[in-house]
Amino acid sequence: MTLRGYLHEVGSTYNRTEGTGSSAAKLLRGALPVFEPHIPAGYLIKGSAGNGAGAFVPWVSFFDPDETDTATRGMYVVYLFAEDMKTVSLSLNQGVTELQKAFGTRKAQELLTSEAAAIRNAFPSDKAVGLAETINLGGRPGLPRAYEAGNILARVYQIESLPDEEVLKADLRRMIALYQDGLVLRETLRSTTRDVITTIKQEPALEEADPLLHFAPKSDSEYVQRITGRVIKKSRKHETLVRRYGDFLERAGFDAGTNVHPRDIVSRKNGEEWLIEAKVVRRGNVSHSVREAIGQLATYAFLLYQADKQPRRMALFSEAIGDVYVRLLAHQGIASVWPTEDGWVGSREAVSAGLAEKEDGAEAS
Repeated sequence: MTLRGYLHEVGSTYNRTEGTGSSAAKLLRGALPVFEPHIPAGYLIKGSAGNGAGAFVPWVSFFDPDETDTATRGMYVVYLFAEDMKTVSLSLNQGVTELQKAFGTRKAQELLTSEAAAIRNAFPSDKAVGLAETINLGGRPGLPRAYEAGNILARVYQIESLPDEEVLKADLRRMIALYQDGLVLRETLRSTTRDVITTIKQEPALEEADPLLHFAPKSDSEYVQRITGRVIKKSRKHETLVRRYGDFLERAGFDAGTNVHPRDIVSRKNGEEWLIEAKVVRRGNVSHSVREAIGQLATYAFLLYQADKQPRRMALFSEAIGDVYVRLLAHQGIASVWPTEDGWVGSREAVSAGLAEKEDGAEAS
């Protein structure tokens, strides 16, 4: 189903009086396969028509799991259907529940409105062109009014005159990019201004640490012991990326292990083993992710495998890395794969091995 078709069907058929068992409510809960191809790997996608009684404002949300996994707290991107079902707003928004618990409903909404304005004003002016500062969901007390207060920036669509599919895709990509920028701006404001940011900063997942940092071993076995004995808590986006790709490998007929500490994925098919390192590209820093992947693959292949039983190597990324880095990795004997709207795309070697569905257009041309 297209984004346009999905939004129109929900907006034109949803009726809260039919409860959460209606076809529109089921469509909202089944949002994942519709939106997953258009969202960076690692994000969580959830749709809701309410719990028990139908929601006045149903929604489909996109969560950076390192920030939040629920609409009750933190920052997220969300499609919000207005109570009258005439509009749907693609909003960079914030959860209100933690503020309500601390300050009560009225004060919480005031703080949320103030915080949204501060983050919005921190964006460069060109970033907000064509976006709405306010949204109108019907103004009903409770969650609808909280969503209105939490809006930072939004694109508002009329259900009966939705834009073309490519426009909707571009708007969604734009809002996800603003989401990442907004998270940085919020923390900058938190550290440089007083009493402007009142939402609670979530404890981040620990990043992977270099197990060999400041380590001077006397033998190879000490390296292996240091690596295999370490404790690592991967970021939630990393875990989601690994899980999604592991599912693909299973469907493609591979035996895939996604819990083979300290490696991210080990995959086998037709007697051939692949050592796969997954990297989340953060804020467009492809170079950093590629360098890390090369280093870790080389280290694990050397220390965890016998010289005459070396695995083939592949780097998995959360987004496209560009032709130059695809060729750099290939030069190092490393295949590369990443998700796109068309499925899992990768280098020529990855496609030939069945590790990707489609070859990277730049490399193939």
